[in-house]
Amino acid sequence: MQAHPSMPNSPRLPLALGGLVLVALVASGVAPHDRATWLLEVAPVLIALPVMAATWRRFPLTPLLYVLVALHALVLILGGTYTYARVPLGFWLQDLLHLGRNPYDKIGHFMQGLVPALVTREILLRGGYVARAHARMAGFLGVCVAMAVSAFYELVEWWVALALGMGAQDFLGTQGDPWDTQSDMFFALIGATVAMLAFARWQDRQIRALEHAG
Repeated sequence: MQAHPSMPNSPRLPLALGGLVLVALVASGVAPHDRATWLLEVAPVLIALPVMAATWRRFPLTPLLYVLVALHALVLILGGTYTYARVPLGFWLQDLLHLGRNPYDKIGHFMQGLVPALVTREILLRGGYVARAHARMAGFLGVCVAMAVSAFYELVEWWVALALGMGAQDFLGTQGDPWDTQSDMFFALIGATVAMLAFARWQDRQIRALEHAG
Protein backbone atom coordinates (compact mmCIF):
# COMPACT_ATOMS: atom_id res chain seq x y z
CA MET A 1 0.00 0.00 0.00
CA GLN A 2 1.38 3.40 -0.97
CA ALA A 3 1.67 5.84 1.90
CA HIS A 4 -0.56 8.88 1.79
CA PRO A 5 1.23 12.12 2.82
CA SER A 6 -0.84 12.25 6.01
CA MET A 7 0.00 8.69 7.05
CA PRO A 8 2.63 8.01 9.74
CA ASN A 9 4.99 6.26 7.32
CA SER A 10 4.80 8.95 4.61
CA PRO A 11 8.27 9.97 3.40
CA ARG A 12 7.43 13.67 3.46
CA LEU A 13 8.31 14.34 7.09
CA PRO A 14 11.66 12.49 7.18
CA LEU A 15 12.61 13.96 3.80
CA ALA A 16 11.77 17.49 4.93
CA LEU A 17 13.60 17.10 8.23
CA GLY A 18 16.54 15.38 6.56
CA GLY A 19 16.78 18.19 4.05
CA LEU A 20 16.67 20.80 6.82
CA VAL A 21 19.42 19.05 8.76
CA LEU A 22 21.54 18.62 5.63
CA VAL A 23 21.24 22.32 4.74
CA ALA A 24 22.17 23.30 8.30
CA LEU A 25 25.10 20.89 8.25
CA VAL A 26 26.48 22.24 4.98
CA ALA A 27 26.01 25.86 6.10
CA SER A 28 27.72 25.19 9.41
CA GLY A 29 30.71 23.67 7.66
CA VAL A 30 31.42 26.76 5.57
CA ALA A 31 33.27 28.71 8.25
CA PRO A 32 33.04 27.06 11.69
CA HIS A 33 34.96 28.52 14.61
CA ASP A 34 37.32 25.53 14.60
CA ARG A 35 37.24 22.94 11.82
CA ALA A 36 38.49 20.00 13.90
CA THR A 37 36.03 20.73 16.71
CA TRP A 38 33.21 21.08 14.18
CA LEU A 39 33.99 17.67 12.73
CA LEU A 40 34.04 16.06 16.16
CA GLU A 41 30.76 17.66 17.20
CA VAL A 42 28.82 16.86 14.02
CA ALA A 43 30.22 13.33 13.66
CA PRO A 44 27.01 11.77 15.12
CA VAL A 45 24.98 13.62 12.48
CA LEU A 46 27.28 12.42 9.71
CA ILE A 47 26.71 8.86 10.93
CA ALA A 48 22.98 9.09 11.65
CA LEU A 49 21.86 10.73 8.39
CA PRO A 50 22.95 7.93 6.02
CA VAL A 51 21.87 5.22 8.48
CA MET A 52 18.36 6.66 8.76
CA ALA A 53 18.14 7.20 5.00
CA ALA A 54 19.17 3.58 4.37
CA THR A 55 16.73 2.09 6.88
CA TRP A 56 13.67 4.28 6.32
CA ARG A 57 11.71 1.88 4.12
CA ARG A 58 12.21 -1.26 6.17
CA PHE A 59 12.09 0.43 9.59
CA PRO A 60 10.50 3.89 9.47
CA LEU A 61 10.53 5.66 12.81
CA THR A 62 7.58 7.39 14.41
CA PRO A 63 7.06 11.04 13.39
CA LEU A 64 7.78 12.07 16.98
CA LEU A 65 11.16 10.41 16.84
CA TYR A 66 12.03 11.91 13.46
CA VAL A 67 11.31 15.39 14.82
CA LEU A 68 13.35 14.84 17.99
CA VAL A 69 16.28 13.30 16.10
CA ALA A 70 16.31 16.29 13.75
CA LEU A 71 16.18 18.70 16.69
CA HIS A 72 19.07 16.87 18.33
CA ALA A 73 21.04 17.08 15.08
CA LEU A 74 20.44 20.84 14.88
CA VAL A 75 21.62 21.24 18.49
CA LEU A 76 24.84 19.37 17.61
CA ILE A 77 25.35 21.36 14.42
CA LEU A 78 24.92 24.70 16.18
CA GLY A 79 27.34 23.61 18.90
CA GLY A 80 29.85 22.52 16.29
CA THR A 81 29.59 25.79 14.39
CA TYR A 82 30.48 28.05 17.31
CA THR A 83 31.86 25.45 19.78
CA TYR A 84 29.56 24.90 22.75
CA ALA A 85 31.13 27.54 24.98
CA ARG A 86 30.54 30.25 22.34
CA VAL A 87 26.99 29.58 21.12
CA PRO A 88 25.05 32.90 21.23
CA LEU A 89 21.90 31.18 22.51
CA GLY A 90 23.93 29.94 25.46
CA PHE A 91 25.15 33.45 26.28
CA TRP A 92 21.54 34.66 26.21
CA LEU A 93 20.55 31.89 28.64
CA GLN A 94 23.57 32.69 30.79
CA ASP A 95 22.45 36.32 31.12
CA LEU A 96 18.79 35.40 31.57
CA LEU A 97 19.46 32.85 34.32
CA HIS A 98 22.43 34.69 35.85
CA LEU A 99 24.75 31.73 35.36
CA GLY A 100 28.52 31.70 35.65
CA ARG A 101 29.07 29.96 32.31
CA ASN A 102 27.52 29.33 28.91
CA PRO A 103 25.05 26.46 29.49
CA TYR A 104 24.45 25.47 25.87
CA ASP A 105 26.35 22.20 26.25
CA LYS A 106 23.79 21.11 28.87
CA ILE A 107 21.08 21.38 26.20
CA GLY A 108 23.18 19.03 24.09
CA HIS A 109 23.55 16.53 26.91
CA PHE A 110 19.85 16.75 27.74
CA MET A 111 19.10 15.78 24.13
CA GLN A 112 21.79 13.11 24.36
CA GLY A 113 19.65 11.46 27.03
CA LEU A 114 16.20 12.14 25.59
CA VAL A 115 16.68 10.94 22.01
CA PRO A 116 18.67 7.71 22.53
CA ALA A 117 16.22 6.69 25.27
CA LEU A 118 13.26 6.98 22.92
CA VAL A 119 15.12 5.37 20.01
CA THR A 120 15.96 2.41 22.24
CA ARG A 121 12.42 2.13 23.54
CA GLU A 122 10.98 2.16 20.03
CA ILE A 123 13.37 -0.52 18.78
CA LEU A 124 12.73 -2.75 21.80
CA LEU A 125 8.95 -2.52 21.48
CA ARG A 126 8.60 -2.69 17.73
CA GLY A 127 11.23 -5.39 17.38
CA GLY A 128 9.52 -7.54 19.97
CA TYR A 129 12.57 -7.61 22.23
CA VAL A 130 10.35 -6.45 25.09
CA ALA A 131 6.66 -7.43 25.23
CA ARG A 132 4.14 -4.60 25.01
CA ALA A 133 2.77 -5.75 28.35
CA HIS A 134 6.16 -4.84 29.85
CA ALA A 135 6.56 -1.43 28.22
CA ARG A 136 7.90 0.00 31.47
CA MET A 137 10.87 -2.35 31.17
CA ALA A 138 11.49 -0.95 27.68
CA GLY A 139 11.46 2.52 29.21
CA PHE A 140 13.89 1.49 31.94
CA LEU A 141 16.24 -0.07 29.39
CA GLY A 142 15.92 3.05 27.26
CA VAL A 143 17.19 5.16 30.17
CA CYS A 144 20.01 2.66 30.76
CA VAL A 145 21.11 2.81 27.12
CA ALA A 146 20.95 6.60 27.13
CA MET A 147 23.22 6.69 30.18
CA ALA A 148 25.59 4.23 28.51
CA VAL A 149 25.73 6.52 25.47
CA SER A 150 26.41 9.50 27.73
CA ALA A 151 29.18 7.66 29.58
CA PHE A 152 30.76 6.51 26.30
CA TYR A 153 30.68 10.08 25.00
CA GLU A 154 32.54 11.24 28.10
CA LEU A 155 35.13 8.53 27.43
CA VAL A 156 35.48 9.81 23.86
CA GLU A 157 36.07 13.31 25.22
CA TRP A 158 38.75 11.90 27.52
CA TRP A 159 40.47 10.06 24.66
CA VAL A 160 40.36 13.18 22.47
CA ALA A 161 41.84 15.21 25.32
CA LEU A 162 44.67 12.72 25.70
CA ALA A 163 45.32 12.73 21.96
CA LEU A 164 45.09 16.48 21.33
CA GLY A 165 46.05 17.99 24.68
CA MET A 166 45.12 21.66 24.90
CA GLY A 167 43.79 21.48 21.34
CA ALA A 168 40.78 19.61 22.69
CA GLN A 169 39.56 22.43 24.94
CA ASP A 170 36.85 23.61 22.53
CA PHE A 171 35.57 20.04 22.13
CA LEU A 172 35.56 19.39 25.88
CA GLY A 173 33.80 22.67 26.64
CA THR A 174 34.34 22.36 30.40
CA GLN A 175 34.75 26.14 30.83
CA GLY A 176 36.79 25.51 33.97
CA ASP A 177 34.10 23.40 35.67
CA PRO A 178 35.75 20.48 37.54
CA TRP A 179 32.38 18.68 37.71
CA ASP A 180 31.53 19.13 34.05
CA THR A 181 31.60 15.39 33.28
CA GLN A 182 29.25 14.55 36.15
CA SER A 183 26.83 17.37 35.32
CA ASP A 184 26.83 16.34 31.64
CA MET A 185 25.74 12.83 32.59
CA PHE A 186 23.17 14.21 35.02
CA PHE A 187 21.58 16.29 32.27
CA ALA A 188 21.51 13.20 30.06
CA LEU A 189 19.70 11.38 32.87
CA ILE A 190 17.20 14.24 33.11
CA GLY A 191 16.65 14.06 29.36
CA ALA A 192 16.11 10.29 29.40
CA THR A 193 13.69 10.59 32.33
CA VAL A 194 11.73 13.35 30.61
CA ALA A 195 11.57 11.15 27.51
CA MET A 196 9.80 8.41 29.45
CA LEU A 197 7.51 10.66 31.46
CA ALA A 198 6.49 13.06 28.70
CA PHE A 199 6.75 11.17 25.43
CA ALA A 200 6.27 7.43 26.06
CA ARG A 201 2.48 7.40 25.61
CA TRP A 202 2.71 9.67 22.60
CA GLN A 203 5.27 7.31 21.12
CA ASP A 204 3.01 4.32 21.84
CA ARG A 205 0.13 5.90 19.92
CA GLN A 206 2.35 6.59 16.94
CA ILE A 207 3.79 3.07 17.02
CA ARG A 208 0.26 1.67 16.84
CA ALA A 209 -0.54 4.03 13.95
CA LEU A 210 2.58 2.90 12.10
CA GLU A 211 1.70 -0.75 12.55
CA HIS A 212 -1.89 -0.13 11.42
CA ALA A 213 -0.68 1.76 8.33
CA GLY A 214 1.74 -1.05 7.49
